[in-house]
Amino acid sequence: MDNKFITVAYKLYTIEDGDKDFAEEATAERPFEFITGVGLTLPLFEEKVKDLQAGEAFDFIINKEDAYGVYDDSQVVTLPKKTFEIDGKFDSEHIVEGAIIPLMSSEGDRFNASVSEITDNEVTVDLNHPLAGCDLQFIGTIVESRLATNEELAAVAKMMSGEGCCGGGCGNCGGGCEEGCGNDCGPDCDCHNK
Repeated sequence: MDNKFITVAYKLYTIEDGDKDFAEEATAERPFEFITGVGLTLPLFEEKVKDLQAGEAFDFIINKEDAYGVYDDSQVVTLPKKTFEIDGKFDSEHIVEGAIIPLMSSEGDRFNASVSEITDNEVTVDLNHPLAGCDLQFIGTIVESRLATNEELAAVAKMMSGEGCCGGGCGNCGGGCEEGCGNDCGPDCDCHNK
């Protein structure tokens, strides 16, 4: 299978219980870029756009089961506040309600969570993807579609190994964003919001 380098501009809407809300936009000036066949995008999103040519429009819905799954209440967990201490002091700069934070399991797996509540002694985090429980409607245009170069494929391999991007984890990379990623992580990267 040939790996394609695809750039798209789109508006994403969430649909939950019949309500449609605007969620995010990737503009032609700051498009979403990905390479097919490497597992960095939703499989159904890739399937819907991979055969389109530059300039072609798209409008499709991916149901929640094929997107980020149904919302799972058991994925909301409460942790001791001391878990988030640095040098014996709670990290109040980064651990705030609504923040997306990188966590690591006891097995060393990295994942992101959103902080939903902070009390005197505990922090409640939501391990569900922020778009879990929503059907997703993508409306947009293909900006570019061509075969990926060997250099682009090598860069993706480096990123997936944890060496590239922002050192592993802004949602597109898999860990905490650090300075110097060059904003090359895609539209969901926390670095874009700095």
